[in-house]
Amino acid sequence: MKIIRRGILAGLTAVALGGVSFATVPAYAEGTVTVSVPQDPASWDPIDTFLVAWAAVATNIYDGLTYRGPDMEIVPGLAESWEELDDGKRIRFKLRQNVKFHNGEEFNAEAVKFTFDRLLGDEGAKGPQRSNYTSIESVEIIDPFTVDFKLNAPDPVLLTKLAGYGAMIVPPKYVQEQGEAFNLNPVGTGAFKFVSYNPKVDIKLEANPDYWGGAPKISELNYRFISEPSTAVAELQAGRIDIVVPPTIPIAMIPVIEGASNLEVVSVPGPTVDALRFNTRDGITTDLKVRQAIIMSVDRATIVEAILAGQASEIVSFQSALSFGHDPELQGLPYDPEGAKKLLAEAGIPQGAPLQIDIRSNDASMNEVAQVIVSYLQAVGLNPTIKPYETSTLISDIIPQGKTGAMFQQKWGGWTFDYDNTAYAMYHTGEQWNPYGNDPELDRLLESQRPLTDRNEREKVLKEIGKYVADQALELPLYNTNAIYGVSKRVKNFVAAPDNRLKLNEITVE
Repeated sequence: MKIIRRGILAGLTAVALGGVSFATVPAYAEGTVTVSVPQDPASWDPIDTFLVAWAAVATNIYDGLTYRGPDMEIVPGLAESWEELDDGKRIRFKLRQNVKFHNGEEFNAEAVKFTFDRLLGDEGAKGPQRSNYTSIESVEIIDPFTVDFKLNAPDPVLLTKLAGYGAMIVPPKYVQEQGEAFNLNPVGTGAFKFVSYNPKVDIKLEANPDYWGGAPKISELNYRFISEPSTAVAELQAGRIDIVVPPTIPIAMIPVIEGASNLEVVSVPGPTVDALRFNTRDGITTDLKVRQAIIMSVDRATIVEAILAGQASEIVSFQSALSFGHDPELQGLPYDPEGAKKLLAEAGIPQGAPLQIDIRSNDASMNEVAQVIVSYLQAVGLNPTIKPYETSTLISDIIPQGKTGAMFQQKWGGWTFDYDNTAYAMYHTGEQWNPYGNDPELDRLLESQRPLTDRNEREKVLKEIGKYVADQALELPLYNTNAIYGVSKRVKNFVAAPDNRLKLNEITVE
C-alpha cells in the first residue's frame, strides 16, 4: 500500500455544460477516466450542498477565487492576487482576464458580485452554505477585473472558504436564464465541462480545451454513483472503474485491492472525523453522567487497531490533528467500564435501558465499528440497537430535524482544516447540525474567536471550545480516518487529495 503524507498537484481542473456548444477536444487529450463516488448530491448548484461527494465531482467543473490543492496551500484561482485594506475590513481581489465560462460568458467582476449576492441573498438562504460566508457584508466592483470584499467582521479562514463549495463562481446570465434547472445543468470555468447527468446513476464530463489552467490531459471524465462498497471495489477490479474515492473503501477490502496486480491503494491522512453524537434533548442521554459513562464504555484504541487496521487515529475532540485549534494536551475520558457502570448507577439508569444508535447504512467501516460499540455498551448494562439510514436521509432529514435516537453518527470532513468550521456548525444554537443544543456560554465562545486577528489568541479560544465540549460530553469522539483511494495503475500522475476534492486535469491513462 502506498502511503502519501503530502502531495502537490501540478495544475488546476474544471468542467463545462450540457445544452451549450462544446469545443472540440484537442488530439493530445486522450482517454476516459471513470471515478466512483458513494453518493449522488442531487444538485450541482454550489449553494445547495455541503457534501464531500459534490466537491469530489464539482471541483472539476467550477473554480473559486482561490484554490487549495493536496499540499494544503492556498494559491491563486480565478483571482490572480489579493490584498487586505482598511485594517482587514476589506479584501481587494485582482481577477484573471480572458477566462470564459463553459457557455461562453466572460468571467469578470460582475460574475463575482453576482455569485456572492446570490449566495448571501434569498437563494443562498435556501441552502446550507450561506452561514459560512456571513462575514462578507458586500462585494463591490472597482473595475471590470477588480472587486472588493467588504467584511462586517474578520474571518481568519475566508480565503480557504473561497476555494470551495458555496464560493464557486457561476455565470450570471446562464443562472438567471436556467433558474432551478441550473441544479441539473452546471456551468463553471473549470477544466471539464458538463455533458450529461443521470440521477442516482452517473454524471459525465468532457475536457475543456480552453481551460485557463491548461487543457486537461484526458478527454472524458465520468463519475458513477455507487453506494455499496463491494460493488465499487468489484467494478474497480473489473476495470470499469479507475478511481474509487473515500469514504467508500472499508478497511476489510484493502487487502482485496492490494492483491490485484493492476490496482493500488493510496492512503493519505485527511480531515474526516467520526463521532457518535448525543441527543441531549430526549431520553437518558440528557444526563451528563450517562453521556460520560457511554464514552468510558468504549475502547477506541482497540477499535482503531483491530477494526480499522491502523488506518485511523483516536480523537478527543471532533477534529483531526491537522486542524487549527487541535489541542494535543486535551485529555479525553479513559476507557473504564467499571467507572462507567458506577456513573450509570448514580444516574439511576436501570439494567437493560434501551439506546438507539443511528448510522449511515452504506458506511461499511462504521457498520462494523457500531457492532463493536454495541458489545461495549452491553457490557456495562445498556441495551443498544443500531438503526441504519440511507445517508441522504440521515443527513438531510433525521439529524437536522432532530429526529435521531439517543446517539447518531456524524462524519465530518472539516475541509478548511480549522476547528471553527466544524465547531460552529456542530455546536452553535440554530445551526442545522445542532438540533438539540442551546448553550449560551458555548455560543459566546464560538462567536468570540471569529473576530480575532491574532492567530495565537484565536487558537487559545478554539482549544477552550474543545475542552468545553469534552467536559459537556456532547459526543463520543471516535477517530480520524485516512482518505483511502483505490486506483487503477493505468492512471498516471494521480495525486490523492486529503479532502477528497480531486482535480484531475493533470492525470493521464495508458
